[in-house]
Amino acid sequence: MSFFDMLGMFDPGDGPRGPRRDSGATDDDPVIVDVQADGDDHGETPSAGKGEPPKRGVPRLTPRPLPNGPSKGTKILIGVVLALVVVVGLFFGLSQFITDLMWYGQLGFQNVVWTQLGVKFGLWAAYALLMALVSYVSAWLAIRARPDSSDGSTFRIKDDVIEVGKSFSSKTARRAAVVVSLVVGVMFGSQFNSNWSEILLMFNAQSFGTADPQFGIDNGFYVFVLPGLRLVMSAVSMLLLMGIVFSVVTHAMMGGIRFTMPVHGRGVLAVTKRARRQIGIWLILNMLAWSARQVIGVFTHLTQQGDRITGAAYTTVHATIPVTFIMAAITAMLGVFLGVWLMRSHSLEGAAKPSVRAAAALKAWRTPVIAIAAALVVSLVLTVAWPMLLQRFKVNPNAQEMESTYIQRNINATQQAYGLDKVKVEQYKATTKGKSGALSSEAESTAQIRLLDPQVVSPTFKQLQQSKQYYTFADTLAVDKYDIDGVSQDTVIAARELDLEGNDNRNWVNDHTVYTHGYGVVAAYGNKVAADGQPQFFESSIPTQGKLTESQKYEPRIYFSPNAPEYSIVGAPKGMDSWEFDYPTGSQGATNTFDGDGGPSVGNIFSRLLYAVRFGSDQILFSDRVTSDSQILYDRSPKERVAKVAPYLTLSGHTYNICIILISNEAIEKIPADMRDAFFAACKDGIAQASAMVLQANEDAIETLKANGATITDIDRTALYELCKPLYEEFANDRIPTELVEMVNAAK
Repeated sequence: MSFFDMLGMFDPGDGPRGPRRDSGATDDDPVIVDVQADGDDHGETPSAGKGEPPKRGVPRLTPRPLPNGPSKGTKILIGVVLALVVVVGLFFGLSQFITDLMWYGQLGFQNVVWTQLGVKFGLWAAYALLMALVSYVSAWLAIRARPDSSDGSTFRIKDDVIEVGKSFSSKTARRAAVVVSLVVGVMFGSQFNSNWSEILLMFNAQSFGTADPQFGIDNGFYVFVLPGLRLVMSAVSMLLLMGIVFSVVTHAMMGGIRFTMPVHGRGVLAVTKRARRQIGIWLILNMLAWSARQVIGVFTHLTQQGDRITGAAYTTVHATIPVTFIMAAITAMLGVFLGVWLMRSHSLEGAAKPSVRAAAALKAWRTPVIAIAAALVVSLVLTVAWPMLLQRFKVNPNAQEMESTYIQRNINATQQAYGLDKVKVEQYKATTKGKSGALSSEAESTAQIRLLDPQVVSPTFKQLQQSKQYYTFADTLAVDKYDIDGVSQDTVIAARELDLEGNDNRNWVNDHTVYTHGYGVVAAYGNKVAADGQPQFFESSIPTQGKLTESQKYEPRIYFSPNAPEYSIVGAPKGMDSWEFDYPTGSQGATNTFDGDGGPSVGNIFSRLLYAVRFGSDQILFSDRVTSDSQILYDRSPKERVAKVAPYLTLSGHTYNICIILISNEAIEKIPADMRDAFFAACKDGIAQASAMVLQANEDAIETLKANGATITDIDRTALYELCKPLYEEFANDRIPTELVEMVNAAK
C-alpha cells in the first residue's frame, strides 16, 4: 500500500466511497497524477473531452515558473560585496606602505622608499624571469629532442619485440613547462630581493685610493664590489643548476632517458644521443660556474678574521690562495672532460647481450670514475694536507719571522683606516721623578681630566634630577664638550626623557596626546664634583636653568628620544587650549602645543583611518584630540630615524671612552695619612663597581644569546690554565716581570 493509497486521495478512480482499483492492480502500482502545464485550459484535464467537466478527485499541480539563477539584484549585491572586500583588503594590506610613504615624505626622503621598492621588485622580477626563461629553454630543448612522435605515440620494433606506447604530447609538455618554469622563477626570484643593498653598492662603487698589498686591487673592491659579485655568481650557479635539472627531468619524461628490461639485447638504461649532448653541455656550464666561484672566493681570504690578525697570513698567501686557483682550473677541466665523455659515450645505448653490455658499461664508466676520484684526491691533498703541513712544520716553529710581513700589513691597514698613519712619532725618555711645574704648559689639558664616569653616575642623576616618576635618564650617560665661560668644558650630559611606565594615570588620551615629550637636559662638569662628592651641575632643574640655557637658548622639549612613546599625536589649531603636558608646576602643570614639523599630518579622515589601522587604535579615528592641525610622531629614536632614511649605513652603538687618572708619588705623599686609606679604598670600590657592571652586562648578553637560540659552551678554566702554564713559565723568564706572572697565577 502506497502513501497516497493510505490517504485515499490521489487515485484517478477515487470516489466518495474510497479507492477503486482494477483487478490486476497491486499496492505498488504507480499513481497517475494530472499535471497541468502552462497553456492548458484550467477547466479541462488532458483526459477529459471537450465540454466535459473534469473528473472529481483528480489532484492538480499548479505550474510555477522555475528560477533560472540568481536575480539581477542578487548578482549586483554579490558584486558590490566582493568589491568592498577587495577594497578593504587592499586598504588594510597597503596601510603600512602608505603610512611609510607619508613618514618619509614628511622628512623629504620619499625617494628612499621608491628606490628600495624599485630595486627589490626589479631584482626579483628580473631574476624570476631569467630563472623561468632558463628553465623553460632547457625543457623546450629536451622536448624537441624527444625520440617519440610529437603526439606522444611510440611504435618501436627491436628484433622480434614490438613496443607500442602513449605519453604526453609535445604541445602539452610545453604548456606544462611554461607553468612549472614560472612557478620556479617566482620561488627563486627572492634570492636577489633580500640582498638588494649589495647590488646597489656594487653598481655605485667608490675608490678608496689605497690598494691591498697582495693583489694590488683598490680596497673599494672588497667593500663595494666583492659582496655583490659573489651574489651574482651564486645566482648564475642556481640558474645553471635549474637548467640541468629541467633537462634531465624532461628527457626522462619525453623518452630521451629510458629504463628498460634487459631482454633481447636491450640494456637497463638507454639515453639518446641528443639527450646526452644537451645534458653534457649543461654539465660543462655548471662546472665552469663552480670554477668561477672558486676564483672569486680567493679574494675573501684577504678579509677573513684569523687567530691573531684580520686578513691573509703566511699559510694563506703561500698555500691557500695558489691552491684555490689550481683547484678552479682542475674543476673547469674536469667539467669539460665529463661533458665531452657524456656526449661521445655509446655505453648508454645500443643493443647487446646483458653480459656484454655490463662489461662495456663498466669499461666505459671507468674513465669518468677515475677522473672524479683523482680530482677528489688532489683536492684533499692540496686544500687540506698541504696548508696543514706548511703551518705545522714551517710557520709554527718560526712564527715571528714567517708572520712578521703579514702582521705589518694588518698594522698598516689599521693605521690607514683610522688615520693613524699620519701621526708623528717621537722618542720619549721617561723619568720616574716629577719636577715642579713640569705640567704647567699642559694646565688646560690636565684640568679637564674627567672625574665622573658616565657609566656609573646615571643613578645619581636620576636621584637628584629625575623630578617625577614619569621622567627617566639613560643608564649610560653621554660625554661632550661645551664652551662655558670661554673654556672648552668636558661634560657629562643626559636628556630627561619621558617614561610612561612610571605614570600612574594611564589611558589612551594621556599616553598619546597629553604626555608626549620629555623636558630639558642635565649637564655636569666632567672634572668637578661638589663638596660632598656629588656631581656639580651647570645645567639642571625644571624649568631648565643654567649655562646652556643662558648661552645657547636651546629648545628644552624632547619629542624625539630612544625612550619616547610608540606614537604621540601633537599639534592643534591656533587659539585652541593646549593639553600637551610640558612640565610639572604646582598642582596643574604647564602645557604646550607642538608647533614644529615633526611628523605626518593626520588632519583628514583618510590619514586618520590609515594610522588607526597601522596602530590598531580606533581612538585615532574618533578622538577629539585629533584635529585638522594634528601630526603623529612615531619611530622617534634618532638612531632609528637615521637608519631608516640612510639604510646603506651600519650604525654602531659602541663608544670608546678612556678615563685615566694619573697621580705621582709626590702627590700621594701630600695626601694626609688618615685620608690615604680612604682614597685607595674609594679607588678599589670604583674598580669593583665597574667590574660588576661589566660582568652584569656580559651575563645579560649571554642570556640574550640563549633566548635567541645560541648555544653557550662553558670552558674548563682549570684545564685551560694548565694548558697555558708553559707559556707563563716561558714568558716569566725574561719578558714579563715575575710579580705580574705571580698575580696571573693567583687569579687563575
